[in-house]
Amino acid sequence: MCRNYGESEVEMTTAYESDIEVLSTSPQSKDHPRETYIQQVVDVARWSEEAGCTAILVYTDNSLVDPWLLSQIILQNTERLCPLIAIQPIYMHPYTVAKMVASSGHLYGRRIYLNMVAGGFKNDLAALNDATPHDDRYTRLVEYATIIKMLHSSPDPVTYEGKYYRVERPRMTPPSPPNCFPAC
Repeated sequence: MCRNYGESEVEMTTAYESDIEVLSTSPQSKDHPRETYIQQVVDVARWSEEAGCTAILVYTDNSLVDPWLLSQIILQNTERLCPLIAIQPIYMHPYTVAKMVASSGHLYGRRIYLNMVAGGFKNDLAALNDATPHDDRYTRLVEYATIIKMLHSSPDPVTYEGKYYRVERPRMTPPSPPNCFPAC
């Protein structure tokens, strides 16, 4: 139910009751004191779920807390809300992302949405010695997402060789429940 905090309340259909998916955004750690940040995230996540949001964006960059840890807090404090985690290839191998998505699906029975980010702040990339040219970062991102998708699409071992990534026969265990395949 959405509320108009003017003189009267107005009831509306929640996003859970329609075909529209509404997304929210998580507070950023750089904007809140450490002592109150977790509670702020919990409050926003619960409010987002009550408002009918499907997912909540969890940002990533060098100046923020780890998005996977923050997503864990969101999953533990809500019943339906799904994290939408910003994924930057320089931070983590695609197998690790696929494993974390599968593990979250196995433990919580919920989907993890992935916001695939090709670049980032120039200083963040330089600090991690990522000199990949702008256009090539998109090629890298396609390879990255392809490996994640392949790992979640089959119980069989996956082999892939591209310009930026090569994997030889890893398999995803535990497998993602069918309703928990990552959404990119």
